[in-house]
Order: sequence, then structure tokens, then C-alpha cells
Amino acid sequence: MRLAHDVSAVRAAERRAMARLGDGVLMQRAAAGLAAASATAIGRVYGARVVVLAGVGDNGGDALFAGALLARRGARVDVVLVDPDRVHAGGLAAARQTGARVATDTRVIARADVVLDGLVGIGGTGGLRPAAAVLAQHITGADAGGTTLVVAVDLPSGVDADTGEVAGPAVRADLTVTFGTYKPGLLVDPGAGHAGAVVLVDIGLEPGDFRALGDEGDPSARAWQAADLRSRLPSATAESDKYARGVVGVLAGSATYSGAAVLAVGGALRGGAGMVRAVSDPQVAAAVRHAWPEAVVTELDGDDNPLDAGQVQAWVAGPGLGTDAVAGTRLDAVLSSDLPVLVDADGLTVLSDRAAWPLDRSAPTLFTPHAGELSRLLGAERRDVEERRVGYVRRAADELGATVLLKGSTTVICAPGERCVTVNTVGSPALATAGSGDVLSGLVGALLAAGVPVAEAAAAGAYLHGMAGRLAASTAPISAGQVLAALPAAYERVLDR
Repeated sequence: MRLAHDVSAVRAAERRAMARLGDGVLMQRAAAGLAAASATAIGRVYGARVVVLAGVGDNGGDALFAGALLARRGARVDVVLVDPDRVHAGGLAAARQTGARVATDTRVIARADVVLDGLVGIGGTGGLRPAAAVLAQHITGADAGGTTLVVAVDLPSGVDADTGEVAGPAVRADLTVTFGTYKPGLLVDPGAGHAGAVVLVDIGLEPGDFRALGDEGDPSARAWQAADLRSRLPSATAESDKYARGVVGVLAGSATYSGAAVLAVGGALRGGAGMVRAVSDPQVAAAVRHAWPEAVVTELDGDDNPLDAGQVQAWVAGPGLGTDAVAGTRLDAVLSSDLPVLVDADGLTVLSDRAAWPLDRSAPTLFTPHAGELSRLLGAERRDVEERRVGYVRRAADELGATVLLKGSTTVICAPGERCVTVNTVGSPALATAGSGDVLSGLVGALLAAGVPVAEAAAAGAYLHGMAGRLAASTAPISAGQVLAALPAAYERVLDR
């Protein structure tokens, strides 16, 4: 699992490590790791043209010391200073001693094989200052050579380390070399989209350096890896029956969106459910029976109560359900149960017209909105939600009284009262296709019915869904049906079978 810490926790942990290791050790280790990762990325060092963009803080020092190490291996190093009067003196001296030159002409950037972005460190907030912004634009604009490799030092300049927010110009790196621990802004868009590949360098921060800080040293974000899923995914045994594997109720579909029910039921079946009970109008029921003969289908008429369909262990409610009064009544019935409930799509639209927050439920509840749906639930602007995903998902979980899985370029999950968000870094732009979210809802519903805790079910489902999207999109554009078809292969990939 990748754990990421807020800047305040990183700074405090670094102070503890420096007290233990001595002054300068962390910076030298960071510089060595940065130089080694840069050398590996460019494939050669001798004769390579390196430009170091050095800001006024320790990030500039890391970049300068790394530049000195590369110069010792035969690289030609030019240094561009943001402020010549406020530079890391030791780093600049080390670079000059190895032959690095301080450049006054930014055209050296266009001729560089690699640019080290040491403009601003993890403490930078609120966008870049004018001088740094100009240099950031040089890297990514017309002045940068098409083959220039951009390596960010700890974090791309212009990205907020704690949230991934980008306010104004920001460096877009090919590689980010980060130190000690991941930063949340490297995992969450839009910042993650600026980071490129991310390499973590061990500089000597120990778990105890964070634990000694109490709750303030806890990670603020985490990203699951395949190994984390293996220990959490339910598995059938010789004694298992369909009820032990989990029975999912799916309240979905309408005359307009009958396919949403088909996809959600498919997601639950391919997600490992022992049985799926689909409840909907007769037209939708017919479509589900045709697509999935293994599903148990109950037709609803008017005010029929979906809870009368039979035993289930979790509900998925909302995909394609419609937003009329009948849909609202059926949704209310499901929410009145004491079972885990996932609410998606039209179900969220129905709830957004109400002002009764938080939900009055003691059973686990999961909302799976995209940014537009969450903006309606919170009365916010969609663009703000997209740009400040971490802040909004935390706010939503607390205000709505439900675990929230915010879909999008980065999926972010948060439970009520939790400070640490879970970020899914496995996905594909190809998942931005109609019906993909319905597949996810059914998949997560299957995990809930199998007894997986709600936040873990959300994280595991998002990972498997993202992996299925990657596998399906390996050769061509895809539809939601192809994501659904790739779910068994995604399970195989995660389970390493």
C-alpha cells in the first residue's frame, strides 16, 4: 500500500530524523536518489545536458546537489536560479565546484536532455510566484525541446502537496522523484496528472518518526496495490453456498435506461455474488432475464415494495432508476432496511432534491457520485469539485453521513469522520463511457453482500474496475460491456493466478 502524508507530518518527521541522523544527511540522501533516478531515466550521463532550476528552499538544494553528482559523472550542468540572492548556498557551491555554470539565458532549457524542477518544494501553496511561473512555462511551453525529460524534485512545482490542486501554471513532469513518503498531491488529480511516473526514494524516515506525532502523523491518503486486495477479497470454500457468497439486491433500470440494470446485474454476477435479485418494472425485468438467466428477477408494479422480493445481504439502488415519485418511494424502501446500501446515478439525483442530511441510517451506506452528482448533493460548483477532490470527498462523507466514492480521473473514497482518504490509481480514460459506472455499482454491491466492510468494498471494487478498464482498452476504444467482460481477467490479474 502506498501511504501519503500531509506536509505538516512530513516536516515534523524530518525534524525527528535529522535529530537522529544529523544535519545534511536527509538532503544528501535525497540528492543521491534524485541523481540516480534521473540517470536511469535518461539512459546516459556522460555528455548529457542537464539544467537545474533552483528555487529558494531545500528543494532547490536537493536539485543543486543532484546536479553536482551528475556533473561528476560527466554531465554538462547549467543552473538557472529563481532568485540569485536567495539560493541554497551549499548546494550552489557544490554544483560550481564540479563545473556547473550559472546560466542567465533560459534558452539553455530548450537544449537540455533533462531538466530538474527544483523551483518550489512541498510547502508551496496558492500557485507559483511570478518568477517561478515563468520558468515553469518555459519547461512545458514552446521553449522546451520535444525530447527534454522533465524530472520534478519531490513534487511538480505548482501542485499543492496536500490536495493535488493546481492554481495557475505548474510543471508537468515526466518523472517525479519524491522523498521519504508519498505526498497526497502525487496520487490525486489534477496533481497526479502533472507528476508522470513517481519514484519514492528512502531517505531514512522511519515509521516511528510519524507514529511519535500521534494522530497528526497518520497518513492522509493511501493507494491500494494488488497485494492489498488479495488479503481482502472474499473467496469461496468447499463449504460455500450461494448465500455464503452473498446475495445482492439490484434496484435499477427504467423504460428509458433498461441497460443500466443489465450492466449493474452483470457487475454483481461477475463480481462474485452468489446470487443477484433484480427488481424493476416488467420491461426492464425482461431485459435482465434475457441477458442474465442466472439472475432472480422480480417485477415491480406501481408501489410494490422492493424489500418483498426476498432475502438479500446488500442493495444496489439507482442506476437508470428514473427520478419520478415512484423511483423515490422505491429508493426510500431500500434505505429503510438495515442492510448495506449503495446509491448511484438516479438514486443520487433523487436524494439531491432533499435537504435531510445526514442520512438517518445505522447500516453502512455508500454513495458513488461523479463530480456533477456530488456538486448537486452539496450545492457546489462542479469545477470546484473536480479541482479539489480531496476536500470535497471529506466534506461529503461528513455532511451526508455516508461513505463516498467520488468517481473521475482519480477515484477518491472517504468514510464519515475519517481523515485518510483512499485513492484508486488504477484506471483508464477508456472508462469514461456510458454504463461503466453501472458495472462498478454492481461489482461493489457484490463485495458488500459478501461482508466486505463498506470502505474496503469501495476501494477493492474501484481497483478491479480500473484494472478491467485497462485490460479491455489494451487494443481499442471500449464500451461498458467490454469492461464487464474483462472483470474475470481483472480478478485473475489481482490474484496473480
